[in-house]
Amino acid sequence: MTRRPDLPSGRARISIVGVIGEILITAGVFVFLFLGWQLWLNDIVVGNEQRDDAIAFSRELGSAAPPAAPLDPDSNFGEPVVSPASAETVAFANIYIPRFGDDYVRTVAEGVSASNVLRTGVGHYPGTQMPGEVGNFAVAAHRTTYGAPFNRIAELTVGDRIYVQTSDGWYTYVFRSLEYVLPSAIEVLEPVPHAPGMAANDRIITLTSCNPMLSAAERIIAYGVFEEWQPGSAGPPEELANLNLAGA
Repeated sequence: MTRRPDLPSGRARISIVGVIGEILITAGVFVFLFLGWQLWLNDIVVGNEQRDDAIAFSRELGSAAPPAAPLDPDSNFGEPVVSPASAETVAFANIYIPRFGDDYVRTVAEGVSASNVLRTGVGHYPGTQMPGEVGNFAVAAHRTTYGAPFNRIAELTVGDRIYVQTSDGWYTYVFRSLEYVLPSAIEVLEPVPHAPGMAANDRIITLTSCNPMLSAAERIIAYGVFEEWQPGSAGPPEELANLNLAGA
């Protein structure tokens, strides 16, 4: 006589497989939720905190501004004042990029350490020039995570203004071009990018970040050229005057 299969045992096996499948699906949902928090919502929260800290720092910079020099009709406020570099991790400037949002402002600190400076905002490459100095004022920030200060760097358009505020005043740069390079292309940080050893005649700003999103395979580089400067006591540039960011 042929024995019939043990149906309850088969159902048990099917039930176990189903439970494991449900566990894996649930785990996958939690992973996606975590990534959504880490890469989107957390960046919004941290970015807002960085903006608020920068606004408070702007007031400190404004209160430390020296009296305005007499106006020179031929050269406006004259040659820009250049401060010495700060100690590692010390904040010394704010950067304003209206293309990134009407209320966009982040603090710039000395150094580009991923373990501290780039967790809190924008970092200045040690050894590159300071705001307003002849040569290359080069900075770095994340495009994703840690507030993603340079998340929208690829959206810059020719003519966009980039403003840097220090205790001395305001430095205006104008965006000119983007390029993509390998991480080893440190020559973009030279006083004249891609021209090691060449003496600089111009004042430029260089913004660097990782490319593409969620990868460090390349670097995206944004260049701007110096346009003008004004002392802090003269107030912020016109484009920023109504933003209530400078504590003026």
